[in-house]
Amino acid sequence: MMSARRPSEKQQDRRRKITELVMAEGTLRIDDLVTTIGASAMTVYRDLADLESQGLVHRNRGNVSAASSLLYEAASEFRLPQNKDEKEELARAAAELVEPGQALVLDDSTTGVYLARLLPERAPLTVVTNHRGVFDELRNAPGISLICVGGDYLPWADAFVGGMALDALRNLRVDLAIMSVSAVTDGICCYPQQEMVQIKKAMLASARRRVLYVDHTKFRRRALHAVAPVEDFDIVIVDSKTDSADIEVLRDRGALVEQAGRTRGVAAGTQRAGRA
Repeated sequence: MMSARRPSEKQQDRRRKITELVMAEGTLRIDDLVTTIGASAMTVYRDLADLESQGLVHRNRGNVSAASSLLYEAASEFRLPQNKDEKEELARAAAELVEPGQALVLDDSTTGVYLARLLPERAPLTVVTNHRGVFDELRNAPGISLICVGGDYLPWADAFVGGMALDALRNLRVDLAIMSVSAVTDGICCYPQQEMVQIKKAMLASARRRVLYVDHTKFRRRALHAVAPVEDFDIVIVDSKTDSADIEVLRDRGALVEQAGRTRGVAAGTQRAGRA
């Protein structure tokens, strides 16, 4: 299952450019897109077919439009390089919460890939994940005992979901669950696809402590399904670009908030003990 073929680097770059153009414009004529990209029409149509299968775009009568963010999450390969500095900032803050000897679970969030790169410094650790990107980062890391949760593979997420994955997670107990979501709306963490919501909830249920990390863009998005209210997490990490009004909403709900890039302890609310 771990050897599913990935697009080449050239294909990834071209598809990322196509996605960025479509998301920036909302709707484009495919003929104009072909001209802008500078590839053959056949190549661009193949790329669009792949992007449509991932829920990123919709094609209709010679036009291509961005998919609704309420219903779809962007593909992992597109999300990974987006907001790179913010993700590295969040990852560094989250890594400070990890102690040698712990077991932790990481979800399909691409921020988890940045965190995974820091975890060997915290070894020995046991890391559980359903995300192949995290798996690839840690599979040869010394001092890391790695558990990959299998199941139904979702290419757009580069992750595993379904009954097998849920059963595996429900039989595990870890020290930390560290995750992100697509959107935070009125203090509620949300995600577009229900199948991934179930995985995230199972991860939260398996953990003694729960950590949410989200960059400032998540407060400007909406998604269809609720994962959990922010106060269900023991700590919420936001990036240094997050607006103070968004932080205040989290604190008003009782969340303990840490703003990455600032002095630790910039928080409000009552520090909660880890869950038994």
